[in-house]
Amino acid sequence: MGGPGPKLDGAGLAKMAVLEEALHTMALVHGHVEKMGIAVKNKQPTAVFLQAIKRILTPLSTKLKMQFGMIADQVAAMLLASTRGASEQARLRSMRESVAQIKVALEIAVAQTVTKHQEKAPTA
Repeated sequence: MGGPGPKLDGAGLAKMAVLEEALHTMALVHGHVEKMGIAVKNKQPTAVFLQAIKRILTPLSTKLKMQFGMIADQVAAMLLASTRGASEQARLRSMRESVAQIKVALEIAVAQTVTKHQEKAPTA
């Protein structure tokens, strides 16, 4: 985070590190959800993808809980939806919607963190 752009205070840098890791993690989850979509389309088993998604999302929810509780709740809701006994099609649609909602929430949190924690330039 030492590159160009706004300088953030210590708390802002810590929050940004969590958010950047969460965005990267959600990109992985998105990939698994889309692979699951291909498996559903080809009438193949999806259990492997569901296990991988759960394994990725559980620590993410815990990591976000302290500073970004609302987003952590969205991640927990996605975890819960992935275990529900719905049709594969309905489960896939729900998971795709959850991925999109969580990504948007993370991007909003990034923008708010930058705004809130931007260091003020010293005045002479």
